[in-house]
Amino acid sequence: MESADIVVIGGGSGGAAVAGRLAEDPGRTVAVIEPGGDNSGWRTRMPGAMPFQTPATNWSYQTLPQPGLNGRCGYQPRGRGLGGSSAINAMLYVRGHPHDYDDWAALGCDGWSYADVLPWFRRAESNTRGADAWHGADGPLWVSDQRHVVAASRAFLDAAASLQIPLNPDFNGATQNGVGLYQVTQRQGERWTSARAYLTPRPNLAVLTGTTAERILFEDGRACGVACIRDGRRQVIRAPGGVVLAGGAFATPQLLMLSGIGPAAHLRDHGIAVGIDRPAVGADLQDHIDYVATFDCDAPGLLGRSLKGSLAGLSGMARWFRNRTGPMTTPFAEAGGFVATLPGLCVPDVQFHFVVSMVEDHGRVKLKGHGYSCHVCVLRPESRGTVRLAGGDVRTPPVIDPAFLSEPADLATLARGVRSMYRILDAPAMRALGGRDRNPVDLDDMTALEQLIRARADTVYHPVGTARMGSDEAAVCTPRLSVRGVERLWIADASIMPRLIGGNTNAPTIMIGERCAAFIAADLR
Repeated sequence: MESADIVVIGGGSGGAAVAGRLAEDPGRTVAVIEPGGDNSGWRTRMPGAMPFQTPATNWSYQTLPQPGLNGRCGYQPRGRGLGGSSAINAMLYVRGHPHDYDDWAALGCDGWSYADVLPWFRRAESNTRGADAWHGADGPLWVSDQRHVVAASRAFLDAAASLQIPLNPDFNGATQNGVGLYQVTQRQGERWTSARAYLTPRPNLAVLTGTTAERILFEDGRACGVACIRDGRRQVIRAPGGVVLAGGAFATPQLLMLSGIGPAAHLRDHGIAVGIDRPAVGADLQDHIDYVATFDCDAPGLLGRSLKGSLAGLSGMARWFRNRTGPMTTPFAEAGGFVATLPGLCVPDVQFHFVVSMVEDHGRVKLKGHGYSCHVCVLRPESRGTVRLAGGDVRTPPVIDPAFLSEPADLATLARGVRSMYRILDAPAMRALGGRDRNPVDLDDMTALEQLIRARADTVYHPVGTARMGSDEAAVCTPRLSVRGVERLWIADASIMPRLIGGNTNAPTIMIGERCAAFIAADLR
């Protein structure tokens, strides 16, 4: 392929949304460049196959050693292939709190208040519960109730209710506060990625998998194409209408810097000619720091590694292939919720994910037996990290430093969150399951709790902010998602978030893709 009106770099959550919407105009040609594959196999479509990813679907990044985590290198899984991280995530449909978007607007991001973004969430969504003031029923992104819920997940909700934590049937509705079962991005028991939602085959839409963008090309101050590698050969795809970056919080700043937009001294260190000195590129990295408690437990329905579990797994897979029901439709994080750990907070400051299997080191340590886990994460961390280049080749992973727990307030919030989580896990409804804590700690001993957090905490997979939008001249892009200092270059992924939202980031990233497509269409009129 030699040219398209618009070239979108990245076929993930934001990239698929922006490309699909732009291609709805039959008079416009759109090309999507994606280094991974098409992610169309059963391992992607079967929700319960989530733990069985390979390098073909997961970039599996590592962070720099984190002083706040006892010098450990963190793990940063990111989706590779069409659908991006929506092809490997837990499929939870969570938008964040209305306050988050109102805060964006207060920071100078005009047009991004909750009232502004709600119509775009609704436009994207096809919720099986139907349309209402908060939800849409006609969009390409299917959102469903879970088809199979383990009894332990309901026990978690009962335990929380016994502590007067409200039950919430809709975290994206009238209120976020409380606990409940998550809705999931599934359609009739299959994972519904952003690519399945938006990349409908069209004559004017070219999807180029196995293609790696090396740098953005500029001419007379405007983006005009992409230099890429396809089938081992270098080529250029011209883009007279412009280029959209949608590589995510790591790949987007990496490609901007390789294209000469970023901190000038850092670019020169790597022999890259400076086009625009923009220190905010790769700065302001924010992520949800998370602690996981893990319990051995023999209660029915929990997933694990044993002969009994293997037989149940085979039976569950057969059931899924037969009629798309049963345990292989699980998102694993079936239940959870949002609570405030201090009186007087206007929004929840921690989130729970109750998981129906034992999780150790992101599932990379395979524990024998059965059990459950519970995550708790800090929703609005104060720590800020960076993404930097390791070299001048795009195929060299970037240097990722989330600077976890570099701000003391984050450790204090996470410690309160761990205590709040254990109050639920110690309530009678959960104790009745007979779970055995694999990492017990005296919650009244702050020194011991801090040591355990630093030894075990890590990401819950929501990096944002490395190409933030804003009205100030230091911002990487404007509130219309156009990169400052160059024409016809836009960004459509979570890197543009000026502040991390209080919840999972996939649904907001798709909303960002929807909005970016509308901005581009208006700019090109």
